Amino acid sequence: MEEKSQQKSNDPLHGIKLATIIEELVEKHGFEDLGGRIKIKCFTDNPSVKSSLKFLRKTPWARERVEDLYLRSILKKISR
Repeated sequence: MEEKSQQKSNDPLHGIKLATIIEELVEKHGFEDLGGRIKIKCFTDNPSVKSSLKFLRKTPWARERVEDLYLRSILKKISR
């Protein structure tokens, strides 16, 4: 039986910090475009990485949407 610490994660976001995800999405799309793609106040009302982190850490449904957008953007980058 394998120990849990030796098992590999199937999570494609394993090891990627939420701050990194937000920073890369903001760099690529900007807060205005992110607010259009994902309708959450932390992207539309006085947006910042810090306020986005605070909101997304306690709001699972919003974090899921942000992570999904990040994964889709990564897949586009790989397929080019």
